[in-house]
Amino acid sequence: MASVIPASRPALGREEYRAVERVLASGMVAQGREVAAFEREFSACVGGRPCVAVNSGTSAIHLALLSSGVGPGDEIIVPSFTFAGTANAVVLTGATPVFADIEPTCFGVDPAAVEAAVTSRTVGIMPVHLYGHPAEMDRLRAVADRYCLAVYEDACQAHLAMWQAAPVGTFGAAAAFSFHATKNLTTGEGGMVVCADEQQARRVRLLRNHGMERRYHHEIVGYNARMSDLAAAVGRVQLRRAPSLVRRRRRIARALDAALVEVAGVVTPDTMPAARHVYQQYTVRVAGRDRVRAELCSAGIETGVHYPVPVHRMPSFRRYRSAPGAAGDALEQTERACAEVLSLPVHPGVSDHDVARIVEAVAAAVS
Repeated sequence: MASVIPASRPALGREEYRAVERVLASGMVAQGREVAAFEREFSACVGGRPCVAVNSGTSAIHLALLSSGVGPGDEIIVPSFTFAGTANAVVLTGATPVFADIEPTCFGVDPAAVEAAVTSRTVGIMPVHLYGHPAEMDRLRAVADRYCLAVYEDACQAHLAMWQAAPVGTFGAAAAFSFHATKNLTTGEGGMVVCADEQQARRVRLLRNHGMERRYHHEIVGYNARMSDLAAAVGRVQLRRAPSLVRRRRRIARALDAALVEVAGVVTPDTMPAARHVYQQYTVRVAGRDRVRAELCSAGIETGVHYPVPVHRMPSFRRYRSAPGAAGDALEQTERACAEVLSLPVHPGVSDHDVARIVEAVAAAVS
């Protein structure tokens, strides 16, 4: 019987094990030198902007917003087609998420829908670089500039992605990355806030560490959102390996594109000319998605659905409104994507033989 091809698998090896052993042997496992080094090294990937490591991607979004002064009475425009953590972080600041529809080809928030959602209470836009494909930053920044809004990037799925040759995480007032186990760069769990300047970075450091910079001298009310040195040590190794891991994902994606484009009933992921896609997910569209997924599972191909329920339809968010122009509370492209998207294995552990198996199984399932 053929082995199961997992939907995702972290690319961890001997270097990561050795890094953890080094930290364990030092006896200093909490936030310390490894975290500081990881922050400096990650900064080089985002144009030298100040970076602050935290315990998760959601914490990174939350602290990015808080450090920018977002709070009660403010509105932040977000896509509904995303992980709920994007909107959770907005609500946790006391602000209100306003949901906008996506454009149909690359799943990014639609700039026209964003503009339709702007009110006198809007203070920011939060594009999500979904699946590793950058949002349409030129048009989104134009909307932001027109209405004097801040841009907060949810780059949790987009390490090393680029738009117009500039790395994601460098386009706005702040950005957030995630290092969850499924991400292109993992520390097991963790996140990074990319700040506009050192003043904001200091506020994030206070917020992540109970409001103190010096021990027991609390300047503000803060959180415990620290990253451990164990996680940072893994992150430093992963950061060195990230370019080669992303190259492998892109090669797998190209092979899947070339084969699946010939399969009727499958819509392969598109890439905008200005974008460098890093394929945190390789997500196709298929009719009868749940049946196709069940057949792939029977063939030993694990898949994911990111995401089956629009955030604005979840019980925790139903009281928040969608952008004007939607039919009722429906966001047409979002609803359609939730019904059709299917993520196929694209992690670096997928072999060329696995690619052939995936293509064969998909062709059989959709036919």
